[in-house]
Amino acid sequence: MIVNPLQKKPHMQLKEAISLIDHQKFKPAGIQSWYDLGAGTGIFTIALAHVLEPGSKIVAVDNNLAALQNIPGSVNNTNIKTIKQDFTLNDLPYHDFDGILMANSFHYVKDKTGFIQKIKMNLKPLHSFLVVEYDTERPNTWVPYPISFLSLRELFENAGYGSVIKLNERASRYNSNMMYSAMII
Repeated sequence: MIVNPLQKKPHMQLKEAISLIDHQKFKPAGIQSWYDLGAGTGIFTIALAHVLEPGSKIVAVDNNLAALQNIPGSVNNTNIKTIKQDFTLNDLPYHDFDGILMANSFHYVKDKTGFIQKIKMNLKPLHSFLVVEYDTERPNTWVPYPISFLSLRELFENAGYGSVIKLNERASRYNSNMMYSAMII
């Protein structure tokens, strides 16, 4: 079989996204409210809806309206609201959320320390971050401000978080780097 190197590689499938974030250490208890920042077409929004308890709420934020229109209003009895907004520039509209999911979007945040401090105003005192990123420090056109798992752990520990746990990892389809998922509490 001859493979065209210019042919687009397939996007991540839902079961792959779920397998990155579904872990025995990440079991949100009770009905919760989460932001998905940089949601894109919602593959990780939908994956999170499968992990959260039914009745939970997710607000999916992205600056691409066409991408957001792919996200259903409800999955697994989890209500999903979409907002067209650049989360790196604008304040989020809702407060008292249980968590923030950032799947392949934290690498768009240049001032990560400032961002973490700012975003806390939208979160409950006891909250979680769920991050999916490429395990690299080498920037490129699509990943301008990358963060390896070791740097992520140091960043959140310096910001006062007590636990940064790598949940899962997998090979990236787009480069030689691994992708990882991490839970921060």
